[in-house]
Amino acid sequence: MARDINIAAQERFAEGVNTGNFDVFDEVVSPDVVDHDPAPEQGPGPQGFKDMFQTMRSAFPDLQVTPEHMTATDDDVALAYTVTGTHEGDFLGVAPTGRRVTARGVQIGRFENGRLVERWGSSDQLAMLQQVGAEPRADEGEKGLTDKIKDKLSGQ
Repeated sequence: MARDINIAAQERFAEGVNTGNFDVFDEVVSPDVVDHDPAPEQGPGPQGFKDMFQTMRSAFPDLQVTPEHMTATDDDVALAYTVTGTHEGDFLGVAPTGRRVTARGVQIGRFENGRLVERWGSSDQLAMLQQVGAEPRADEGEKGLTDKIKDKLSGQ
């Protein structure tokens, strides 16, 4: 029974992402959720998810997350997914290009009483940056955006 409740909560979360109705997160995300892999500048709790997905929807107004594979236990829901969208707003400092992007991701969520209480996961942001033209391919012989960010953070 808990497994079915957790799957329903995960599906409701995805519905919120895909429709832009982020108030759903108040229903399915614990106020004390621990996100082990938060997005840059993502705050705590349901509001952190709202803010992060609002930023994503600003960059990709037609953002869709499509589950490709899901498995669940009484405590956890794990899924592989595909993110798609059209780059029509700023994304990680990259001005809109109008390009369509597709990237893969994975997430493991731990649930209690139908609410997300702990999350691990990652989307392929590098692929998204490459598809909007921000990250030169390795064979282009110059530092890409990721390396430049790493240099800046390390003080180089």
